[in-house]
Parts: sequence; structure tokens; C-alpha cells
Amino acid sequence: MANDTLKTEFKRYMDEADAKCAKFPERPNLEPNRLYTPLDIEGFDYEKDLGFPGEFPFTRGVQPTMYRGRFWTMRMYAGFSTAEESNKRYRYLLANGGSGLSCAFDLPTQIGYDSTDPMAEGEVGKVGVAIDSLADMEILFNQIDLSKVSTSMTINAPASVLLCMYIAVAEKQGVPAAKLRGTIQNDILKEYSARGTYIFPPKPSMRLITNIFEYCSKNVPLWNTISISGYHIREAGSTAAQEIAFTIADGIAYVEAALKAGMDIDAFAGRLSFFWNAHNNVLEEVAKYRASRRIWARIMKDRFHAKKAKSMMLRFHTQTAGSMLTAQQPNNNIVRVALQVAAAVMGGTQSLHTNSKDEALALPTTESVTIALRTQQIVAYESGLADTIDPLGGSYYVEALTNKIEKEAMDYIKKIDDLGGAPEAIAKGYIQKEIQDSAYKWQMDVEQGKRIIVGVNKFTQEEEPPKNLLRVDGSVGKLQAKKIADVKAKRDNAKVKATLAALEDACHKDEKTNLIPFILEAVRAYATEGEICGVMRKVFGEFKAHTAL
Repeated sequence: MANDTLKTEFKRYMDEADAKCAKFPERPNLEPNRLYTPLDIEGFDYEKDLGFPGEFPFTRGVQPTMYRGRFWTMRMYAGFSTAEESNKRYRYLLANGGSGLSCAFDLPTQIGYDSTDPMAEGEVGKVGVAIDSLADMEILFNQIDLSKVSTSMTINAPASVLLCMYIAVAEKQGVPAAKLRGTIQNDILKEYSARGTYIFPPKPSMRLITNIFEYCSKNVPLWNTISISGYHIREAGSTAAQEIAFTIADGIAYVEAALKAGMDIDAFAGRLSFFWNAHNNVLEEVAKYRASRRIWARIMKDRFHAKKAKSMMLRFHTQTAGSMLTAQQPNNNIVRVALQVAAAVMGGTQSLHTNSKDEALALPTTESVTIALRTQQIVAYESGLADTIDPLGGSYYVEALTNKIEKEAMDYIKKIDDLGGAPEAIAKGYIQKEIQDSAYKWQMDVEQGKRIIVGVNKFTQEEEPPKNLLRVDGSVGKLQAKKIADVKAKRDNAKVKATLAALEDACHKDEKTNLIPFILEAVRAYATEGEICGVMRKVFGEFKAHTAL
């Protein structure tokens, strides 16, 4: 059918369809355009924009075989209470088919305080595992062979310290750093804009990040040195396009910082990774993942002149959307998570964590964690979604939506470039304001009934208070205090003092002095995380957030 004829027929069809949709008042948020045809992707070059899986611009996936070659890593995020309790959960997950670990740290660990610090009171072990020294890290990975498992650590401001602890544990196991596989989040910019677990101001924070890039490129070559995270940006209330735009803008800033430090683009870019949210709108999420790969590939090739294909590949971990879980009717969350898994798999994720049904209420129980892991396994082995590569590629709607999200994201990236880059856009409050406005609109739509959340603002029911929730024992803080006292009594305190003094001296030197070897020596001497971060706080100071935007 000729284009003009198709346009005429399409208009007639849509006029009739829109008239029928107007009689269905329960769907006020539906866009008017609801059948997709080649007209919606006019000008789309399949060879240039779509291509083949494993080939530039990687719209269809970063591997030519995707899950026909191997499944995604089923990396269950866990950590609570003590290192002993978390170790039990890790070994349970691995025994039940988990193929990677993902460590959740408690709030004091995330912001560089020992469990005995007054700032840590009431928070020890509550939202993750408490790690105060190498001794805790040794317990955390007891009976887990680090040569055979990949580990992701959600840690940002003190990422350098936790990475050094991991390297030191591996050394004690006889595993060389060159064989370690895993990821540290290490993404400080999104902490300033969306999450809040920062310690130092941006400049020394960026120094630590590029120090990690440089050290790992030479000593831990299989390690992903950063997981540039859109997950928390989405959890804070952004749209899908904002999630990838603000995150990729952060990625641009990290690349620019590494280049400024004298690194070669192809020496570090291949170990950069991303972290996306899996939200409720399945097809929008699929399009988001596809658009993000294409945007990053072109930026790396055209803007930064990367030569290696691996430098242009956007590889990503996905976590299902915690903000979409409801405390009401928590069993509904099992269905939500299953749909989010489907989106992540059809979108081509490299690894995946599935949230548990009870996480809107408490830390997940062993039973609910098992259901979450089984959800991934059912999708992998029973759904057929992993049997073909990019199963929605070529769909008129998905391709049009991929283009739409790409354009919206690129418009944001251009605006951020015009403001001077992500750090400057954050300093001016631009990114924070955009996220806040999107979050407010979402909440207003829910409260006004324009957006339906099943069990919350429609299809509600009276419920009994949930039972069998996991509670963290309040004595964890006292136990950690005893552990710290034992470590300090047994270690060579003169050596600790010397390593901390060397670290302080290195912090005062210019940015060409890599701090990672100094942090590693302090860790090996059993200096605590609070002592190490305390030295850096003394030299670098602390970041103070905007009070108004």
C-alpha cells in the first residue's frame, strides 16, 4: 500500500477507534495513538538503527547469541544484620540456583561510619549487613570461593574501601586479584541527585572513582569498576527517559574525568557497566533498555572516539522496581515482579535481581526470597522469552517507542551538556528538580485516580496485619562493637597508625597519586572502615546538600 493511501486509511481507522475509546472513561491516561504502523517509524533505518545482536549500535543486544548462549546472571541482592547471618543467606542462594552475589550494606557502612560511631546508633544491620573491617568481610565470604563467583557490591562513597576489603579476602583465599569478577556500584553522582549516601564533595569523589578505574585496569582486569546507576534515579520518581538520560550524562562525566586523568578510552571503557530499573510498563521498559544501548554506543563512538566494540557496549544489571511494591495485598507483588522480569529479559539484561513480595513491609524472609529467585528461573526455563534474541525487535510499536525514548533522552543530555555536564547540572539543582517534578506528577495521578495501582486506589480490601516478617535483632550494634574491640586488641596498632598516616599524606598530594594502594595497605592491617574514611573526611571534607532547589 502506498504511503498516501496508508495515511488516509490510518486516519479513518483512528477516527473510528478514538470515538470508541472516548466511551471508556476508566482509561484517562491512554495516548490517542494506539495502533502502530510503519508510519510511526518513518525514516527509521533498520540497518543503521537496528542491526544485528552483538553489533553496533547494539540496539538488539550486546551478545550475538544472548540467552541462547547463556542465561543472564541471577544475582540476588542480600545483606542484613551481621556478616554471619548474611553469609548463611548467600550460601543458601547459591545452593538454590543463584549464579552471582549482590551485597547490601547497612547505612553506616554506606556512609563510612563504624558501627560504634554515634552516627550509626539505631541503624546497624538494619538495611544491609554491617561491615566494619576486613574481619567482617572474611566472615561474609566464608566458604564461598571467590574464584568461582561474581560479586556485586552496592557501595558508592566508600567503594574504594570495600573493594580493597574484597581484594584482601581473596588474597587470604589464595585467589589473585586478576581472577576476581564482579562490580562495585561506585556511582557518586547519582548519590548527589537521587539517593543521598555521599560522604565527600564531588572533586575528591571523582578522584577516587578514576583511581579505581586506573588501579583495576592494571590489577583487577575482570572487574566492572562502576555500575552507573539509573535504578535509584527511577526509584526517586523519574520517567523512563529521564532515568537513562541522567544516568548516561553521569557516565559521560566519568569518562571525561578518566580521560582528563590521562587514561586511554579503550583501556577502561569496556569495564563500565550500568544499572537499570525494571518498572511496571513492560513494553516501555523494553524500549528503554534498547534505546539506552543505542545512545551509549553512539556517544562512545562519535563523542569519545572509542575503537574497541566492547568500549561501546552498554552492559547492564537490572533490579525490579522496589518503589512499585505495595504494602497492601503483598501477594500482588509476585505478579508485578514477574512482569518486570519479563521486561528485563526481553530488553536484554546481563544480570538480574528480583525483589521479594514483602519488601514494602520488611527485609525479605527466606520463603519470599525463594519465590523471587524461582520467578527468574521460571522465566528462564519455562516462558520461552529467552529462546530467541530481541523477541520484540521489529515491532512497529516497540521500535517507535524506542525512537521516542531515545529522542527524549538525547534532548535531556543536550540540555545537561549546555549546563556544563552532569556535575554542574547537579550543582545547579536541575536534575534533582526534574526528578522531583516527575515524582510529584506520578503521586498526584495516583491520588486523583488517573493512575490505577491495584490494591491501593482500586480493588482494595480489608486485610489482616502480615505475619512472619523478618526483623533485625536490636543487639546487632552491641555485637559489632565487641567485634571492633576484638579486632583492635589483636591487630598491630602501630602498623595501622602508619598506614593511615601514609593514606593521609597521599590524600594531600595531587590527583596523579592513586589512593587505592594506600587504602589496601590500611585494610590489610585491619584498619576499620570508619578510620579509613575518617582520614579522607579530614582531608577532603564532607558534601553538604542543597536545602532548596
